[in-house]
Amino acid sequence: MFKQIRPAIVMIVVMTAVTGLLYPIGMTSVAQAFFPRQANGSLVEKDGKVIGSTLIGQAFTSDRYFHGRPSATTATDPNDATKSVASPYNAANSVGSNLGPTSSSLITRIKGDADALKAANPNVPVPIDLVTTSGSGLDPHISPEDAYYQIPRVAKARSLGEAKLRELVDGAIQPRELGVLGEPVINVLALNQLLDASMTP
Repeated sequence: MFKQIRPAIVMIVVMTAVTGLLYPIGMTSVAQAFFPRQANGSLVEKDGKVIGSTLIGQAFTSDRYFHGRPSATTATDPNDATKSVASPYNAANSVGSNLGPTSSSLITRIKGDADALKAANPNVPVPIDLVTTSGSGLDPHISPEDAYYQIPRVAKARSLGEAKLRELVDGAIQPRELGVLGEPVINVLALNQLLDASMTP
């Protein structure tokens, strides 16, 4: 009987060592050696302080900044551990809303968001991805159309010409990967950094 058990035990120990220790240590070492910025979260710093990541969106709410897509991520309610509360762009809880197109709460939320956006730019249709969440809830990007839609609001809040903001948006567009994969996008944090830099004398 031991002849049958011994190989199984040896295999468990060996595979645990290989897949649980050697492989993770090896991959971590390679990543730190060749891709340290990416391995450490693609963090963005300003004046020596971390202000975000190029991989995770942020909840910009001021009219002076371009806003990202809505986020459906949640966190534990500090007042009741059995409940959760909205916590936009919570990287510890990446999740979509899982609400279907017939959900009354989803319809109400989207209508409210769309009405608020229309108030700032009533003559242009609201881009659909500016009122819908991404699958992860952490998407740091918006489409160029989303950014163009927000130009009048940002221009008014900063007393800037819309033509100047359009130039900033045009310069922030990231093209399709390899020219064919995905769609052109704009990293919201990067665009807002460009916006702040443009205001510096």
